[in-house]
Amino acid sequence: MKILSHFISSICLLFILSCSGTNGGSGVSLQERFNTGMENLEREKYLQAQTDFKYVVMRGTGTDLGDDAQYYLGESYFKNKEYLLAVAEYEKLTRRMAFSPFVEDARFKICESYRIESPKYYHDQEYTEKAIERYQEFLDDFPKSKLKDAAIKSIEILRGKLGKKIYETGILYMKLDEFESAKMTFQKYKWPIIDVSRKSVEERNNKDFV
Repeated sequence: MKILSHFISSICLLFILSCSGTNGGSGVSLQERFNTGMENLEREKYLQAQTDFKYVVMRGTGTDLGDDAQYYLGESYFKNKEYLLAVAEYEKLTRRMAFSPFVEDARFKICESYRIESPKYYHDQEYTEKAIERYQEFLDDFPKSKLKDAAIKSIEILRGKLGKKIYETGILYMKLDEFESAKMTFQKYKWPIIDVSRKSVEERNNKDFV
C-alpha cells in the first residue's frame, strides 16, 4: 500500500513539474513574455529585460520569436554596459541564426563592445586588437553597410592607440639606453625615421622639463 501511495505521489509530482515546464507556472505565452521584455528594454529596466528574453530564448528555440529574443538579450546587456556578456549573446545569434535580419547589427555591436572595453594605451591592448580584427571582418562581410564609415573611423582611432603604445615603449627603451630594443620596437610600426641615439634621448628629456 505504501509503495502504491509513493508511486501515485511520484506520478503527480512529475505531472506538476511537466505543467510548470510548459507555461512557467504563469500561463503567460512566449509572445506576451517577449512583449514584456521589449517594454522593460524601452523603460531601461535592463535586468528585468534580460530575464524576460532568457525565458523566451530557452522556450522558443528554433522559432522566429526565439531568434529575435536572442538578439534583444544581447541588446539588454549592451545597453546595461555589460559589454562582454553582450558579445557572448550576439555571437550566439551570429553562429546559430546566420539568416536573422539582426546579424549585421549584432556583428557591429560586437565590434563596438570590444572598442568600448579597449583601455588606455598604457594597459594591455588585447581588446583593442580584437576590436580592430572584428571591425575588419565586418567590413569584409558587409562592404556596403551604412555603418561602414563608423567602422573605418574606429579602426583608425584604435590603430592610433596601438601606435602610441609602441612609440612610448620605444621611447622608454631609449631612456634606458636599450637602443637595440628601441629600434626593434619602432620597427613594429610605420613611424617617421627616429634618431635612436643617446643624444636624442637627452634632447627629449630636456624638452620634458621645459
